[in-house]
Amino acid sequence: MASMTMRSPGPDADGAWLAPAKLNLMLRVLGRRPDGYHRLQTVFQFIDRCDRLFFEPRADGRIERVGGPVEIPPEQDLVVRAAQALKEETGCDTGVSIRIEKRLPMGGGLGGGSSDAATTLQALNQLWTTGLSTDRLAQIGLRLGADVPVFVRGEAAWGEGVGENLVPVELPMPWYLVLVPRCQVSTAAVFGDPGLTRDSQPVTLGDFLRGNANNDCLATVLKNYPVVADAYRWLAERADAKLTGTGACLFAALPERAAAERLLGEVPPQVPAFVARGHNRSPLFASPSGAGSTR
Repeated sequence: MASMTMRSPGPDADGAWLAPAKLNLMLRVLGRRPDGYHRLQTVFQFIDRCDRLFFEPRADGRIERVGGPVEIPPEQDLVVRAAQALKEETGCDTGVSIRIEKRLPMGGGLGGGSSDAATTLQALNQLWTTGLSTDRLAQIGLRLGADVPVFVRGEAAWGEGVGENLVPVELPMPWYLVLVPRCQVSTAAVFGDPGLTRDSQPVTLGDFLRGNANNDCLATVLKNYPVVADAYRWLAERADAKLTGTGACLFAALPERAAAERLLGEVPPQVPAFVARGHNRSPLFASPSGAGSTR
């Protein structure tokens, strides 16, 4: 499919560069590669739930995170690593101070760290005037994580390989109720579990659109993370419950915002949850049509 027309990425009216969440609407594990990674098929769509990043170029060449998640040391943060990778790729001698306002949970399958890295690459490519193409930014991003390229490109996509072979797609854009169970799921542990299905047969985009939208990681996550299993059972009794990525977040698509808001009001109080709109263009590139709600 042809690429969608989008504006150039840029900050919002407050000077924040948005780093949106993604949902994996389907995830199939086709087999393990010789390098240990798994061959996948997946469908990515963005939602208008975003981290907010602020960048201040500095003349001394230093890359510094001045605000961000305390659980992650700055030197391990993907935003710092992305800035360093861009600096090494281009030889740029400018530095930057980066502040992150986190709204996306870690270990939730929403791609927050990968999205932060992609937004850093896009923002600094402009602020440092390094002039790299989207393709080159995506190549740098792939070295940081398999999900980074979809955020760099900013289009809902059919993904294959380890998730980096992307074809833009136009999808329905429903409202989503997203549950955020209070745990972090280890992607490495899920893919290392001996019980994980690794021999699914490939499907087509048409198969997905006709309803073949399973997540092969679901059974493994429900087995190993009881808090996710409890939340899944609650949601599955009321809607078509799905797991995004390797979890822990769960979601259900609703046709209207009012329906999603009503269901949000019924979520058990011990489970954080929010409502967000699905988007085929990343909010980094195209302003979302409406922000969701949190409970």
